[in-house]
Amino acid sequence: MSDTTPTLDKAKLWLSETFDEETRKKVQTLIDSESPDLEDSFYRELEFGTGGMRGIMGVGTNRLNKYTLGQATQGLANYLHQQFSGEEIKVAIAYDVRHNSKEFGKVVADVLTANGIKVLLFKDHRPTPELSFTVRDKKCNAGIVLTASHNPPEYNGYKVYWNDGAQIVPPDDENIIREVYATKFENIKFDGNDDLIEWIGEDQDDVYVDACMENSLYQNVGRDNLNIVFTSIHGTTYTTVPKALKKAGFTKVDLVQEQMIPSGNFPTVASPNPEEPAALSMAMDLAEITNADILIGTDPDGDRLGIAVRNLEGEIQLLNGNQCNTILTYYILDQWKKAGKITGKEFIGSTIVTSDIFFDVAEKFGVDCKVGLTGFKWIGKMIRDFEGQEKFICGGEESFGFMTGDFVRDKDSCGSILTACEIAAWCKANGTTVYQYMIDIYKEVGFYYEGLINVVRKGRSGAEEIQEMMKNFRENPPKEIAGSPVEEVKDFKEQTCFVVSKNEKKVMDDIPKSNVLIYYTQDGTKVCVRPSGTEPKIKFYVSVKDSITSEQDFVEKLPKLEEKINKVKQDLNL
Repeated sequence: MSDTTPTLDKAKLWLSETFDEETRKKVQTLIDSESPDLEDSFYRELEFGTGGMRGIMGVGTNRLNKYTLGQATQGLANYLHQQFSGEEIKVAIAYDVRHNSKEFGKVVADVLTANGIKVLLFKDHRPTPELSFTVRDKKCNAGIVLTASHNPPEYNGYKVYWNDGAQIVPPDDENIIREVYATKFENIKFDGNDDLIEWIGEDQDDVYVDACMENSLYQNVGRDNLNIVFTSIHGTTYTTVPKALKKAGFTKVDLVQEQMIPSGNFPTVASPNPEEPAALSMAMDLAEITNADILIGTDPDGDRLGIAVRNLEGEIQLLNGNQCNTILTYYILDQWKKAGKITGKEFIGSTIVTSDIFFDVAEKFGVDCKVGLTGFKWIGKMIRDFEGQEKFICGGEESFGFMTGDFVRDKDSCGSILTACEIAAWCKANGTTVYQYMIDIYKEVGFYYEGLINVVRKGRSGAEEIQEMMKNFRENPPKEIAGSPVEEVKDFKEQTCFVVSKNEKKVMDDIPKSNVLIYYTQDGTKVCVRPSGTEPKIKFYVSVKDSITSEQDFVEKLPKLEEKINKVKQDLNL
């Protein structure tokens, strides 16, 4: 069935006996009421983006439901049998706190077991990174997690991991998608075999937490004197992070109790996104009461983290993703260097939309900085591609994701939190703060500052508008941004880099094609434009830079860089 098939005809197919009675009733209601939801529910099929398949729950081909999940899982099962013919195939499944996640987890398990595949199914909510860890720890062929990350409550999602514990990448993702789209709803096997399910839970948490400690901790300094505030924002990390902090010796941990209750409604926040200060407002209130040195919150599936620390005025301030990753990366590389572990065959991972500061940090410590497309699946691919040749140390991207070591092949809040708290404890023991440590890093490698602008356009018309915006930016690139001429235009869809001053176009085929544009100006300003792969947004990532020699220099130049980012917004009519 193609996306050009009229919406009503697509909807009527869902009135057949292939679909259960409840689904048929809901579809009939949409048709009879001439609901505008009918168009959005059926006008296309859900696609796999940078984070897998993600969408609003409900009936229809463009919704997350028993049948779209069943189709995805049947396609995956078919591909697994092709790839691992004659072997016992094992798949681990986890799910977050969202509505229907537990039920969806069982539906997916049933489809797999109906296809003769053994399933390791978590008994209850677990963070995405624990699923990634478990795939490798239990030697599974694949993994699945039901999550929509930080999307609103009406969303859910489905991410597939391969046997290395990383999200699927080419060619496996394309081959799986081909099998998924070749699967008809009537051919999905829903009648599962519970004898093929192995239930896992707390014992696996302990193995995962121990691995986090082993890979994320370096020196035991002042852990019992650090005041920490933590919130899971109603998400999955209530199962792991408090346990990990306690086991690592951080004794002064205050939890935002109201938000430690798992809930798909996320009742205390407008959005469970640790990128947004509002999501951490309750934690910030508690931090003032407890005089916390560091505050940490995680998103619903526990792979991303937001960190707030005391700024130069002593106020709790949320760091952006690039700032968090700069601090973590610099500290980890410094520890590796002091331990004599850097030999010149190590690397860190980053993405094309992340700050270029990581090239400078890598150069300082004599390691390589490899860069991939947006999404940790590409950092996972780097690790696999260079396994046995170069050692992966750590990696991150601007959207509040970081990973320490390669024991988890996806961004991992638990290990990152342990490292962040160790840094905070070490700073406090030495009479300084994490914020001052960040400024010291900027003095060493350059002062980078970033801003992110999200332009939301929902539904079919919104998707078309985003396409048109990308087309316009591609065909009519800006000549000047914030007072500086554009020097380079990188087009990852066309895989070209145009150097303006030389009127020269070069091929960039070291990174797969993606609908992303990056502009570099002569003064080092970087603007990246890309449609989100998981949300109805077009995103503009802005990075500006300067040099500083002192704390006072930082204080004076910060507002100038903020002003420059606002000028970029004006120049791009955002």
